[in-house]
Amino acid sequence: MTDLVRSAGLSYYPEIARSVGLDPKQMMRKARLPLACLDKPDTPIAVAGLRRLLELSAEASGAEDFGLRLAERGGLTNFGAVGLIVREQATVGEAIDAFSRFIHIHHDGMRLDVARDGQIVTATLHLRDRRPSAPRQAIDMVLGSIHRIIQSLYGHDWRPQEVHLHYPPPRDRKRYREFYGCRVTFNAEHDAMLLSARDMERRIPSAHPLIASYLRKRIEAIETRPASWEGKVDEVVRTLLAGGDCTVERVAEHLACTRRTIHRHLAASGTSFSAILDAQRADLVIQLIEDPDRPLADIATQLGFSAQSAMARWFRGRFGCTVTDWRKGVRPPTPPPDAPSATAA
Repeated sequence: MTDLVRSAGLSYYPEIARSVGLDPKQMMRKARLPLACLDKPDTPIAVAGLRRLLELSAEASGAEDFGLRLAERGGLTNFGAVGLIVREQATVGEAIDAFSRFIHIHHDGMRLDVARDGQIVTATLHLRDRRPSAPRQAIDMVLGSIHRIIQSLYGHDWRPQEVHLHYPPPRDRKRYREFYGCRVTFNAEHDAMLLSARDMERRIPSAHPLIASYLRKRIEAIETRPASWEGKVDEVVRTLLAGGDCTVERVAEHLACTRRTIHRHLAASGTSFSAILDAQRADLVIQLIEDPDRPLADIATQLGFSAQSAMARWFRGRFGCTVTDWRKGVRPPTPPPDAPSATAA
């Protein structure tokens, strides 16, 4: 199953890539990632593609700390709704707990386990991967980002007690000590940060309990990320369709697979790409035609139809009336549950 992550993590990729002599667009193509995701931070992309991009960039540039460089520029804003709820928690400890609980909404292949033993709190990072462990650049980017988040909540003078990394030491260990400001152990059993339990009690001055409660309710409503191929394809189709660029090839690019793979998995689930696309088009077209000033030709283009006439035929077959009738409020009665659908007809 393909794990997905919001493309916001690549917000600073072009800048960092250029700083080490790389062409960001060329590297994105090598990693088989869609270039459009650089301008749309909420676009879901394959975790495997992101990891491939980081490893290729580090290798091509010779910058072993490429993941850390991205983490240095990142922050809560890169985590979208998860970052918002973390920022509004009363204490640093509660913020880390919230991050641990909701991070899968941003990155559905990531888990952060937080455990307290006396005066030490251990935050252990797990990134799902087919290999025994995730590649080092992905670890550096994510664990480094968590470090920067805590630092932004606590204050720039904050440092963890220790940092443990599973991979062998780099050529320049000093770079890691300077970034984390503490002892860094390589070839460790886990990827983790050891924190002082006292630091977790630090209050966050900007926190607002009412906003935190509101955000928690909103984020709990979207907490379940799709786990099936059908759900993941549906999520990507919904995102791409809103941007007016949705084809099975584009969806395959975001899921780091081939169109044949998508068709095969959807067929095994008893559905098809065209069925998912048709359902998402039906949801979106109703929103778009509510604006009487929006040209139908523009709507047809956004929804991926070859012409306005093609959309008109599809709309009549799907809803049983014309777009003009729908806008006027003249709509056919709702068919009984056992009646055949317009699409089937």
